[in-house]
Amino acid sequence: MDVGRLRGPGRRLQINAVKRLATKYCLRALIATLNAAAMSCGAQSSAADLSPLALEAKISLGSARGRIDHLAVDVDRQRLYVAELGNHSVAVVDLKARVIIHTLTDLAEPQGIGYVHSTDTVYVANAADGSVRLFQGGDLTPSGRIELGTDADNVRVDRTGKRVFVGYGRGALAVIDPVMRKKIHDIPLNGHPESFQLERSGHLIFANVPDAHEVAVIDLATSRQIGRWPMKAWRANFPMALDGDAQRVIIGFRDPPTLGIFNGKHGEEISTVSICADTDDIFWDARRGRIYISCGEGFVDVLEFRDQRYTRIARIVTGTGARTALFADELDRLYVAARATPDSEACIWVFRPSS
Repeated sequence: MDVGRLRGPGRRLQINAVKRLATKYCLRALIATLNAAAMSCGAQSSAADLSPLALEAKISLGSARGRIDHLAVDVDRQRLYVAELGNHSVAVVDLKARVIIHTLTDLAEPQGIGYVHSTDTVYVANAADGSVRLFQGGDLTPSGRIELGTDADNVRVDRTGKRVFVGYGRGALAVIDPVMRKKIHDIPLNGHPESFQLERSGHLIFANVPDAHEVAVIDLATSRQIGRWPMKAWRANFPMALDGDAQRVIIGFRDPPTLGIFNGKHGEEISTVSICADTDDIFWDARRGRIYISCGEGFVDVLEFRDQRYTRIARIVTGTGARTALFADELDRLYVAARATPDSEACIWVFRPSS
């Protein structure tokens, strides 16, 4: 229709419709441009970036394709281990040189990774065959294999380095002795565990069990579940972090996209807040009192405790599917893994927290 020929209300209605349509397409173009720029591994942030997370670098993962799962860090060597589940490999990234220096191949859908400093060993949990494979020393020599059965997933190491925990199967945490390099017992659960965290004191483990719609509370002294927190209306409780000082358990839900803060002693809900969708990792930054949440929707949400509640202070654009992350407190960096797209290669985003 020729808007120029219209008069009166009809002309105003058509002009407003055209403006709305133009705005819609301009927004789509802007979002597409931001996503394309964000996913480029060559992109860098400005030094004047005042965001709570400044993008410091992007490290190429080369030919990695498909899903990327968990990350782990060797602080002394400043190496980042990246579980390239879709490639059946683990990339070893030199964080100083910002390049891949080695790749562990012939794995079986690696998911969880843990580094045990006391024995200088990397543990890789594999989903496809349920194995945990061990690689030792600076040259990552294969040094053992522990069979768990099915779907070996998240890996955690206690603060003393005397126990390694691996979630696996239809509902268990395997307890591994890193000196003997074998499983010493299981802790049964009501479903497959997703993220689980060890209390700072070392007495309890909190584990997300989304199939049972609960958080399991485990006593490490007896290796038994001693409590369960029903998750009410929320579903898909995958990521978790602990605010050890305030004794809070921080849980991310995918349905609906929500962050829940719970009392660590009794499990009561303290507060909730809406977050980005498809969250997979959550981290507590103790020195700044912040929470970092990585989401497959293509964002990192940053929250702070203000006026007696957690408030989102930033939503940082990453890229669709970039939901796996690691906050290395000792290095004071947040690493976010962005999977490959038709337009860009996979890479690790390195964020520097601001004060």
